[in-house]
Amino acid sequence: MAKTPLGTIRKTGQKCPESGVWEAQANPSGTIPLSEGETFPPHRGSSVDWKLISYA
Repeated sequence: MAKTPLGTIRKTGQKCPESGVWEAQANPSGTIPLSEGETFPPHRGSSVDWKLISYA
């Protein structure tokens, strides 16, 4: 199966399509490691977009 492209965006509450490091598109930003199938969490208490920046 093909990898999800780097730069893919998903929202808080959605399921993670690819294990890797995801960056919150917020100010201030932050990164989290997330495994495929896990749910994207809020960032600093807010719903945000998460961008895939590297593979696990």
